This record gives sequence, C-alpha cells and structure tokens, in this order.
Amino acid sequence: MTAFHVMAGSSAELVHPGIRKIAVSDVFDALRLGWEDFRAKPSHYVFLCMIYPIAGVVLAAWSSGANMLPILYPLASGFALLGPVAAIGLYEISRRRELGMNTNWRHAFDVRRSPAFASIIGLAVMLLAMFVAWLLVAQSLYAQLFGDVPPASMSAFFNQVVGTEQGWNLILVGNAIGLVFAIIVLSSVVVAFPLLLDRDVGAVAAIDTSIRATLANPVPVAVWGLIVAGGLVLGSIPVFVGLAVIMPILGHATWHLYRKLVIPPMGK
Repeated sequence: MTAFHVMAGSSAELVHPGIRKIAVSDVFDALRLGWEDFRAKPSHYVFLCMIYPIAGVVLAAWSSGANMLPILYPLASGFALLGPVAAIGLYEISRRRELGMNTNWRHAFDVRRSPAFASIIGLAVMLLAMFVAWLLVAQSLYAQLFGDVPPASMSAFFNQVVGTEQGWNLILVGNAIGLVFAIIVLSSVVVAFPLLLDRDVGAVAAIDTSIRATLANPVPVAVWGLIVAGGLVLGSIPVFVGLAVIMPILGHATWHLYRKLVIPPMGK
C-alpha cells in the first residue's frame, strides 16, 4: 500500500491538477514574492540555509586533490540538480506564511510530518540518481578525452582544459550534456515538491503536473530555469557564501511560481 500511495497519492487515484498559462512577468512576480518571504525573517532563513555554502566549500575542499579535479565542476554545477530537495523546508515556510501560520525556522522541518512525505522521499531519490548519473557521465567524458591519468596539478588541469582541443570539446560537450540533465530535472520537478506539500497527490502525479506545466508554459519555465542558474552562479562566486541568500529567495519564489502555475482544487 505504501508504494501505491507514493505512486497515486492518498485518493488511490492518479489525479491531474489543472494548469494555468502564465507570462514571463508572472515569473518575476514570483521572484518578488520570494524576496518578500525572505525579507520577513531573513536571519532565520540565512541560519537555515548556511548548509548551502558549507556544502559548497566541503565539495570544493574534497575535490581539491588532483584525482578529483576533473569532477570539481560537475560536482558544483550538479549541486543544482539537488536544489529542489534542499529547498523543501523553504517551500513549507512560504506555505505557512501564506496561511498566516507561525513561520519560525523550526517549522521548515515539519515536512517530515507531511502526508506526502513518502512521495517526497521518492522524488528526492530520483534527483539523487540523476545527480549520480550526471557525475558518471561527466567522468566518462573526461576519461574518453584525456584518459584515466589524473592531472598533475591544478595549473596543469587548467591548461589542459582551456589550452587544448580536447579541453574545448570537454567544455562544449560537457555543458551540452549538463543542459540536457538540467532540462529534464527542471521540467520534471518545477512544481512537484510544492505540489506534494500542498496536496498529497503522489509522486507520479507531481511529475506529470510539472511536465504539463512546462509544456504549457515553455518560455516562462525556461526563463525561470535561467534565473535559477544565474542565481546559483552568482551565489557561488564568493566561495559559495552568497548561496545563503540566493537559495532561500529562489526557494520561496518556487512556492509562488507553483501557485501561479497550478490551479487549486475546488473549494480552496
């Protein structure tokens, strides 16, 4: 029964929430509302989201050895694939603020009591699998172009990447593959996690709703994806510290984007 519940939700039927057509201006309005949520109690959110810069620094330090240099960039960029999971607590805070409930940062952990928690875990595992697949593909591409011998040093690796034909092939092909992974994840979960927090519809319905929302609004969703990508790059530049501000704003904005894209059930 638990597995079926994950697939179909509490009603034991696959539901198809309605989708709205939105404009690019709605995307920026969602971003504005996300900023307002963040501004309401920023100290709480910065404290909660310090995990992002800490995780980034740990990833960089762990990858600083020559053996790990080839996957440093895939690790940092692939971190965005796990962003929707890491921001679940922020969606919950925005949901509570919308309902006029207590928004203390501790309530970010109330997600574990959600009726849809099993479905949320299922989607999280799917994204983790995508992250691992991206790392394996990136490592395989590097090995095909440069062999299995790791670079001798950071400077040697840099010269190898930007100073050789194989290096430019790595940059172009690697980023193209990364774009495919990003599009798949964005279209699959753009509203999936907020939907599960709001309505226990099951993981399959959440993914289906995200895909339908993307197909109905390709330009606004693409703009949202660019905003997220740009924000993550901007937040990562100062040793990942900026993510402590960028991530909560994007997380809150995701909730409001969900509200704009998905029609609530009758009576709500």
